[in-house]
Amino acid sequence: MKPHGKGRWESLYFDYPEFEAPARDGLAMRAPVTIVGAGPIGMVAALTLARYGQPSVIVDAKHTFNDGSRAICVARSSFTALQLLDVLGPFLDKSLPWASGRSFFRGRQILEFFMPDSATERHRPMYNIEQQYIEKFLHDGVAANPLIDMRWRTECTGVAEAEDGDGVALTLRDPDGPYEMRTDWLLAADGARSPIRSMMGLRLAGQNFEGRYIIADIQMENPVPVERFALFDPDARPGSTVLVHQQPDNIWRIDYQLRDDEDEDEALREENIRAAVQKVLDECGYDAPWELEWWSVYSANTLLLDGYRHGRTIFIGDSAHIVPIFGVRGFNNGVLDGVNIGWKLAWHLAGKADEAILDSYDHERRRATLDVIEKSEKSTQFMTPRTRGFAVMRDAALSLALDFPFASQFANPRNMTPYEYHDSPLTLPDAEAWDAGPPPGAAAPDARLDGAFLMDGFGPGFTVLAFGDVPGTGLLEEHDLATVLRLPPEGEAADVYGAGDGDAVLVRPDRFIAARWHRANGAAIRSAITRICAGGLQEDGE
Repeated sequence: MKPHGKGRWESLYFDYPEFEAPARDGLAMRAPVTIVGAGPIGMVAALTLARYGQPSVIVDAKHTFNDGSRAICVARSSFTALQLLDVLGPFLDKSLPWASGRSFFRGRQILEFFMPDSATERHRPMYNIEQQYIEKFLHDGVAANPLIDMRWRTECTGVAEAEDGDGVALTLRDPDGPYEMRTDWLLAADGARSPIRSMMGLRLAGQNFEGRYIIADIQMENPVPVERFALFDPDARPGSTVLVHQQPDNIWRIDYQLRDDEDEDEALREENIRAAVQKVLDECGYDAPWELEWWSVYSANTLLLDGYRHGRTIFIGDSAHIVPIFGVRGFNNGVLDGVNIGWKLAWHLAGKADEAILDSYDHERRRATLDVIEKSEKSTQFMTPRTRGFAVMRDAALSLALDFPFASQFANPRNMTPYEYHDSPLTLPDAEAWDAGPPPGAAAPDARLDGAFLMDGFGPGFTVLAFGDVPGTGLLEEHDLATVLRLPPEGEAADVYGAGDGDAVLVRPDRFIAARWHRANGAAIRSAITRICAGGLQEDGE
């Protein structure tokens, strides 16, 4: 993205802090984990490591947070992760929840969609909040944690596997000049243009889509319900697609597609941004006064590394993969990267898991990205047709939707849901059939329990949901292998998990289901935890 607007660190609604590099005296020159990149994903990884008692160093060449709204839609799965990291409170206070949206074709509504939601879930399907706040609230958690060493204005200029085999050798540069540092493990969270990726001679592979979009943030008081709007071929932008999202502080995010015949530099001129935004607002019937806050441009790409782990360097977030924004999968996919590698690396550093468990990060999260790419490519081709043929087919489907409701589902964005690790080496397939409930590999759902929620009782490590009489589970707690929640074999939790008397569900530290049993016992559960920590449950897992 190319930021424009009021100036990189000025804002109508956000006071950017100015961070200095830490004093060189007393800085540790050896760390168990170093994270390059202080964006949301790097901070999520550091907070996850800290949750399990493992220290880390974060370095970033910037001196404050990123500007502009950028990632704005935070999915339920990410709120569950933020709850896990004990930083959820300010996100709930600031963000705008939503669960529905509408799509229009040539000024006529063709779709109103509703994302799956129920009273059994603590969090709503989606929340809107600007990335500035995402970064600030995560940084507040980082700054308060004594296990995280945050180094602003510090650029990573060199990276190499140490010649003696002892970790990764880093060259860092701050305002006082370069210095050398050694780290046992390196997490590259340095974004889509990852310098670490370049220094290691790695390249992303995939597709570049032709569509270009302008992002414009405006400030406008307009009290309407929070939902997502998509305008196909509107009068305001004939032949284009427009997305509109309301955000906190009366900030509205407007994304509009540039036509093939539009010059990008010309389109980015402030007077042209203002004219385009005003036409969109007129079409939406919004007549309140507004101020232009920030604008930028992006294109839709689906790119990823062939492998996310390269020795002791592990790539997370946009340094590992780039996906289109449609379906709000980029940021939310990255959050799950950070939590996934965070708990596994913490377990290994604490001596609780073999190094082999780290290979499951590549297995799980790369497959998750491939799933995201498959789904987002469909959305992207619909939002931004690559060829005239695709455009003709898309417009035909939209025209059909004007009179036939079934065709409107072509315009349903089908927003992000967590990838299910069914084929992961850390997932044990069901030995017997279950009539209901989420299968092994799925994200663990919440449920109401005694005036609170089931996940309130989850431990920091593995959690066993024991329904009714499950013998031998006391030994799991005695040996500090898992938190055991003893639950009635009937009621909401049992219904949500499809469980009955004697059943048990094993939930991983990242709150994905590893295994479940009918007629469960503590010995079988203990064996499963041991095999997970050794790097695999499935005998034929990759």
